[in-house]
Amino acid sequence: MGSHEHASLMGAVKGQPRQVWITAFAAVIAFMGIGLVDPILLSIAEGLHATPSQVTLLFASYLGVQVVAMLLTGASSARFGAKRTVLIGLTLIVLATAACAMANSIGLLIGLRGVWGLGNAFFIATALSVIVGAATGGQQGAILLYEAALGVGLSVGPLLGALLGSFSWRGPFLGTAVLMAVALVLCAAFLTPDSRASRPPIALLGPLRALRHGGLLRTAVGSALYTAAFFTVLAWTPFVLGFTAVQIGLVFFGWGLCVAVAGVALAPRLAGWLGERRATVVAVLGYAVLMALLAVPSKPLVVAVVIVSGLVSGLLNTLFTGTAMSISPAPRPVASAGYNFCRWLGGALSAILVGHIAGWLGSPHAPFLVAAVCCLVAAALLTRGHWAARSDSHTVPAEAVLVGEQL
Repeated sequence: MGSHEHASLMGAVKGQPRQVWITAFAAVIAFMGIGLVDPILLSIAEGLHATPSQVTLLFASYLGVQVVAMLLTGASSARFGAKRTVLIGLTLIVLATAACAMANSIGLLIGLRGVWGLGNAFFIATALSVIVGAATGGQQGAILLYEAALGVGLSVGPLLGALLGSFSWRGPFLGTAVLMAVALVLCAAFLTPDSRASRPPIALLGPLRALRHGGLLRTAVGSALYTAAFFTVLAWTPFVLGFTAVQIGLVFFGWGLCVAVAGVALAPRLAGWLGERRATVVAVLGYAVLMALLAVPSKPLVVAVVIVSGLVSGLLNTLFTGTAMSISPAPRPVASAGYNFCRWLGGALSAILVGHIAGWLGSPHAPFLVAAVCCLVAAALLTRGHWAARSDSHTVPAEAVLVGEQL
């Protein structure tokens, strides 16, 4: 990280109000949920006598519900206010994670993960606005602070899941419930309600209407294809490696750190060097190469490529979002919701199909080849047409990491 980025990040973390820190803490726990189950997939399959295709539905239900709910959260926040929306989301997560720890069937666990995804949608879609509204140092510093919370959550989630999962697959769910309950109490006590007059109404179907813009639609579909590849790595790699929970946790801990570093420090530099459009195309082609390498039947190579893929994922998370936020004339919250609807839909479909693809094509490495093809199609979409970004003063670091648009 260069001196400018370092100074910006340091400025973002100094002198922030209490409610900013509380929301950032809750965000860390919320993002931990993405990779929490990764190290314990094999343990869950064994404990609940489930097939790999059933277990990967833990990602699909989580993301699928979140996809639909993302279309509702903007209207909910406008109607009920940011604090109430955050508290609704945190309450749902606490109840769902506690119930997950007591589930006795894979079907029930899949359903509860869907409730978890619903709570996450309400929280994630609102938390950034809370931080931006309360933070000192301007929007860029607030987003960098949120980006740091994202990176910590993505890296700590698999590690916590591994450590608690080494005792029982139920442990990570119970641990998350406890941490989220603490976050819920703190947010209820210290977040400041916003006034109704400060909340402009948001149309329920506005995000889908925003996708009529060709540039935003191509960006959103390209991001969906990349996200499908991303969740192929997240959901299927544990079955290919067959490692213990702790070993899987350490692999994805390294992956999460790479996502965080690349998203904050490397993506702005690459965009400044190549331009946002070219940088996105180059990065998604690089991700296609990494997916092809994951199809090589060598566990040491798979471990190394998974960790390195975190760097490219960090780049793409930031670059795709920066493009989506600048290419459409629609208001940013509306364009963001439409973009995220497509993006997370790609992840949900990937988690549903990844196990079946391995069976249909007769190879545990086949899903990675399909993921590589998805990335090539994404690159083709991104190079088609003209990305006529609307003129504004926003640059990648400030606009690229809106929450819910990062993993």
